[in-house]
Amino acid sequence: MTYTGDVSRGSAPAVRELNGLTVTKVSVGETDNNAYLLRCTSDGSQLLIDAANDARTLLDLIGDAGLSTVVTTHRHWDHHGALAEIVKATGARSIAGADDAAEIPVVTETVTDGDTITVGDCTLEVIHVVGHTPGSIVLLYREPDGIAHLWTGDSLFPGGVGNTRGDKKNFASLINDVQTKLFDRLPDDTWFYPGHGKDSTLGTERPSLPEWHARGW
Repeated sequence: MTYTGDVSRGSAPAVRELNGLTVTKVSVGETDNNAYLLRCTSDGSQLLIDAANDARTLLDLIGDAGLSTVVTTHRHWDHHGALAEIVKATGARSIAGADDAAEIPVVTETVTDGDTITVGDCTLEVIHVVGHTPGSIVLLYREPDGIAHLWTGDSLFPGGVGNTRGDKKNFASLINDVQTKLFDRLPDDTWFYPGHGKDSTLGTERPSLPEWHARGW
């Protein structure tokens, strides 16, 4: 089946084959959080982005292959509700942004801008974006001879940046980081996978950047 990235709580996961990685997207919990299981093609190593909720569903997704790493994109509770149970069940290392780690359970390693996280022989680059939370991180994977992929947590969605709750300083920080570190750096075919809802590409969203700046949210 063609990958669309359109999932909802209780629906079948969506699976996408990249060069070097298999991406499995599932929606869990009352707030329909997206969790992403990345599997390295070469050795079967697995990494989970946001152990959001419903440990049973996530453990079934992980299966017998085990889990090497869990990455939490930011400190909000709905993105790490199942983290402690997943780490206990799998023994995976738990990684989060340095400025959010104190409010996330079971963090064993912290990262900041420019750091890398590996799953098998695949490398994810950490991009620190400030505004939705102080320590929010985005993960970047570049397919060999292919397109770039971003896991954006709640920092970027189709239609705008993440919620800054009316705080003008936080909005200015977030829109600036998203523009300079994502849109200004990466091409239009870059695909992004958010913490809730459907995926999009930077090219689809790029024409709306002036509108986002002007509306202030």
